[in-house]
Amino acid sequence: MDLATADLGLAALFGPLALLALVDSTSFGTLLIPVWLLMAPGRPRAGRLLVYLGTVAVFYLAVGIAVMFGAGFVLDRFGDALESPTAYAVQLVLGVALFVLSFRFDRKRSEARRARQEAEGKQGRLSRWRERALGADGGPASGSALPLMGLALGAVSLEVATMLPYLAAIGMLATSSLAPATSVAVLAGYCVVMVLPALLLLAGRLAVARAVDPLLRRLDAWLTRNAEEMTGWVLGILGALLVLDAVGNLGLGDAIIRL
Repeated sequence: MDLATADLGLAALFGPLALLALVDSTSFGTLLIPVWLLMAPGRPRAGRLLVYLGTVAVFYLAVGIAVMFGAGFVLDRFGDALESPTAYAVQLVLGVALFVLSFRFDRKRSEARRARQEAEGKQGRLSRWRERALGADGGPASGSALPLMGLALGAVSLEVATMLPYLAAIGMLATSSLAPATSVAVLAGYCVVMVLPALLLLAGRLAVARAVDPLLRRLDAWLTRNAEEMTGWVLGILGALLVLDAVGNLGLGDAIIRL
C-alpha cells in the first residue's frame, strides 16, 4: 500500500471516527464522573482528575488494541470452548446475576436514604466516595492516586461492553487498509477525543469558574439523583443481553415459548 492510498483511507475514516468519539465522550465514565469530581468543594484538584482521565484513556486504548489485534487469535484458539454449552451456561448464570443485581440500584430507595442522611446531617454515599477518590477525606490513602485509578477502572470496566460507538470504531479500523501502527495511532487519538470534553470542563473550572459552575452544578445535581438508577439500568441491560444470547445459543427459546 502506498502513502497516497493510506492518506485517502485515513481521510475517509476521520469524519465517522471523530463523530463516534464525540458520542463516546458523553458516557458515564468519560463525562459524568469527571463532572461529579469537578464539583467537589474547593479548588479542583487538576492532577487528580488528570490521573482519572489518563487511566480511562489508557484502559480504553489497551482494550481497543487487544480487540483489534487479538480477537481473531482468541477465536481461532478458543472459539470452540467459548461456543460450548458449558460456556453459554456460565454466560446465562452471569446474565441472570447481573439482571437481579440491577434491582438493587433503585432510585426511590436511594432518594429515601439520601433524605434520611441529610436529616441526620450526614454526607451521602456519593459525597463520601468523591472525597475518598480525591484524597480529601484525610484517610490513610489520601495521598495516593490508587482510589481514583480504581474508580476509573471500575467505571470503564462496567461500561466498555455497552459502548457500541467504540466497538464500531474498532471494527472500522480493523477492516481498513491502514497499517497496524497507523491504526494504533488513530485509536490513541480517538481515546484522547473521548476525554476531551472533560478536559475542557476542567480548564474552564480552573480559568473561569464563575461561568462554568452553574452548568456543572446542574449536571452534578442530575448525576446525584440518577447515578444509582443509571448503574442499575446498565447492569440490567447488560444482563438481559447476556441472557438472551445464551438462551438463543443453548436452544432454550422454543422450550420457553412452549411454557
